Amino acid sequence: MSLIESPELAKRLARAILSDVAMYNPEKVESGIKNDNIFDLLSEELEEGRQHFHSRVSPDLNPDIIYEIAVVDVLIKRAGKIESSIW
Repeated sequence: MSLIESPELAKRLARAILSDVAMYNPEKVESGIKNDNIFDLLSEELEEGRQHFHSRVSPDLNPDIIYEIAVVDVLIKRAGKIESSIW
């Protein structure tokens, strides 16, 4: 399988991976937002997703940046309805 070279496809993959993380861990997401420790609670899942993402995307696309933006877009922004001292 060849590496993804398209920035749009890489962004789509990152969002899909993180959507899966959120879907399979709703309690951790909610608790992490409420208690401002989402990155601690999901550290294993986020790292596993990052590893998978890096295995599929060309390093020329700066995959860390794409993945981190997707983390914010999928895990943080979508959780905006959860009560938290963060906002």
